[in-house]
Amino acid sequence: MKRTIDYAKGSGLIPAIVQDADTRSVLMLGYMNEAAVEATKASGNVTFFSRSKQRLWTKGETSENFLEFVGMEVDCDGDTLLILARPKGPTCHLGTATCWNDENQKGILFLEELQGLIQSRKKIAESDADSNSYVVSLFRKGIPKIAQKVGEEAVETVIEAMDHNDTLFLNESADLLFHQMVLLSAKGFSLQDVVSVLASRHKS
Repeated sequence: MKRTIDYAKGSGLIPAIVQDADTRSVLMLGYMNEAAVEATKASGNVTFFSRSKQRLWTKGETSENFLEFVGMEVDCDGDTLLILARPKGPTCHLGTATCWNDENQKGILFLEELQGLIQSRKKIAESDADSNSYVVSLFRKGIPKIAQKVGEEAVETVIEAMDHNDTLFLNESADLLFHQMVLLSAKGFSLQDVVSVLASRHKS
């Protein structure tokens, strides 16, 4: 159900929380009126109503550190917006990534992006399209080959764990995780399915 924005509650202005669409980090808080919302959608850059300037203000209009508009959600009461955006530079006027001086990095969320890429390669593998992608070739060879690669990478990870070269160990661990993700996709599962199993085993 599409929620309606209730501008009247804040005398025409409502708070807009800006969140990085990729990292989920909260970047800043601003205020929007109906004109700012429409300007944001039309321009593709997040635009606020500046209470100090008493006019519409596009984030980045001076610094060029724009916030590329991705999407918008309205809260349950219709009086607060969640703006999803991709920052084109530091968000805070002090030069930090967020207005709370937090780092804004994908971290473990990069796995979601990687999982999406693997899924796209799977679709190519299921088509007749030509591809020189390594992942596409794995999918086309089938589950036995993918499972074999997981086994090989597991053995290599164990071998490197017995040594003292952290770089090699981390690289083999990355290879193992990557091929496990390919195997999950080939079997019709995702990392979230594994997380659900782990969560069900958790005892507080």
